[in-house]
This record gives sequence, C-alpha cells and structure tokens, in this order.
Amino acid sequence: MKKMKAYSISFSGLKIGKHHFDYQIDNTFFQDLDYNEFNAANLLVELVFEKKTTLMELEFSVNGHVNVNCDLTNEPFELPLEDQLKLVVKFGEEYNDDNEEILIIPHGEYEINAAQYIYEMIVLAMPLKKVHPGIEDGTLKSDILDKLEELSPSKNTDNENNDDYKDPRWDSLKKLLTDK
Repeated sequence: MKKMKAYSISFSGLKIGKHHFDYQIDNTFFQDLDYNEFNAANLLVELVFEKKTTLMELEFSVNGHVNVNCDLTNEPFELPLEDQLKLVVKFGEEYNDDNEEILIIPHGEYEINAAQYIYEMIVLAMPLKKVHPGIEDGTLKSDILDKLEELSPSKNTDNENNDDYKDPRWDSLKKLLTDK
C-alpha cells in the first residue's frame, strides 16, 4: 500500500477553491491492487478537487485505453475507456462509505486517498462483454472464430423449417405423461 501513497491528497493545507490533480495510470497500478484483467493500460485520470468550508467535492474523469482479451476469441485488443465519477466528502463522527456518492470521514482526518475511487471508476467503466471490434465489422480472422462458426447450429435445416417436425427423442418422455 506504500505505492498508493502517491494518490493521497492532503487537504488540510489546501486553500478553499478548485485544485487539479492528474494521474497517469498504467498496469502497475492494477498489479498493486491484485487486479490482473488487463494486459496493459494507458489511462489518464483527471481529478478536480474542490475544497469548500464544510465539505469537499471530487470529480474524477478517466480517458484512455486498456488492452484486454476478447471474451469470444481470446484475441487481445485495445478497448477505449472514458468515464466520470463524482464524490462528495463530508465530515462526521465516524468513517462511512455506505453511499457510493457520499463519503463521510471523521473530523480529525487531514488527507484522503483517491486510489480506491480511481480503481472503482475504471473497473466499473468496463463493458460486461468485451468483444473485439474485428468481430463486429467482420474483419477479424481467427481459428477460434472459425471453429465457433463451424460448431454453431445451422439456421437453414429442413427440420426447423417444417412446422410439423417432431423430435423423436421426446416420444418416450411423452409416453410417461399419458401412462397415468
């Protein structure tokens, strides 16, 4: 966690107003947090830290790309990422991060570590299904893609086009329903 010290912001010495912080995120950031889903990462995180008299507002924005493997073919590709996160930091009796948009820290705190929020913003910006752009436009040539196409059920079989077709595998099961 010593490496995450670079993401600590000591707000006790900052003047009231907006302050800008930029972080260049690469794969070592994710390795320090034991997250190994990216082959490589090249992201720029911009943080606008606005200190007010009773609270602080943090606006994170990320822009860049990560190298990930396609969920269908396992081919690596560059996935562009862009996202934003807003966080309000208030002071209270004890630490509370139950609300995803509001963080309550004890009155005596003097710094906040932004690493966890940067990590969460980037990981949550990832799509559920990572598909190589070559699959969508049909330009990717892959052995795995050819095998998937070969093993996919054909859509133009005579059995599926015939509405009266009955699968003989179900006949013995249908007898059980009528043999009461």
